[in-house]
Amino acid sequence: MSIQIYITGGTIDKKYNEYTGELIFDKTHIVDMLNRSRCMTETLSEVIFLKDSLDIIENERELIYSKCKGSDSEKILITHGTDTMIETAKSIQSMNLAKTIVLTGSMIPYSVSNSDALFNLGFAISAVQTLVHGVYVCMNGKIFNASKVHKNREIGIFESIKN
Repeated sequence: MSIQIYITGGTIDKKYNEYTGELIFDKTHIVDMLNRSRCMTETLSEVIFLKDSLDIIENERELIYSKCKGSDSEKILITHGTDTMIETAKSIQSMNLAKTIVLTGSMIPYSVSNSDALFNLGFAISAVQTLVHGVYVCMNGKIFNASKVHKNREIGIFESIKN
């Protein structure tokens, strides 16, 4: 069975606009990244939208959930912006789907030197194949349960929440 990849934008898919100096969306880089990595895992990619996660509204989170619920695959990877990745992950987790769902993204766009995007995507592809059903955030070599993670904005990493 293939891994369903849902693409929603975020920094991982942004590129630098040399005319304005801004990071913008042009097209997804995810398929190029999989090809560049020589990924041999069967995947099916679908762009839901390309947005900065701070601009995602509730009905768009519901669309992501609906796509996950309706997918024939039990292994789902969602690329997402890091600013609201946890909010989306918790929303999906609350629906209790019998699937393994992993969210990943990057702090630096794939199109920019020294990006963490390629590593994070590869790590997430591996994680979604081995984890039990549940919703996870996979960033920079670590796997987090969706309800036990936070983004440390001061140092730009994801960390476990200690109970």
